[in-house]
Amino acid sequence: QVQLVESGGGSVQAGGSLRLSCAAFGYTYSIVCMRWFRQAPGKEREVVATIYTDGGSTYYADSVKGRFTISQDNAKNTLYLQMNSLKPEDTAMYYCAASMSRPCAVNTMNYWGKGTLVTISS
Repeated sequence: QVQLVESGGGSVQAGGSLRLSCAAFGYTYSIVCMRWFRQAPGKEREVVATIYTDGGSTYYADSVKGRFTISQDNAKNTLYLQMNSLKPEDTAMYYCAASMSRPCAVNTMNYWGKGTLVTISS
């Protein structure tokens, strides 16, 4: 069992930055990959970024490449999402999720946090 708790959301103006955190508790050694997802009002949930825990490989949605950075601190069992040059279209609820199985497909995330709200004003 793994519990995920997000924090760091808030309201900032366009061009600003935020850093989201996702603290993991429980059987974290079994996690294969972690992802940040987001869901804006009236839109479908989308993958923002992915990191594999065993090597640190990262992947990003085209919409956030060059602006967002996903990282992990294994000693603290914490996942991060550094978000720079924020745009109004980044406004969404952001969720972290963990998968315990390979190949870590998007639809095989086993555990989810409750989300943290990010609001970007123009």
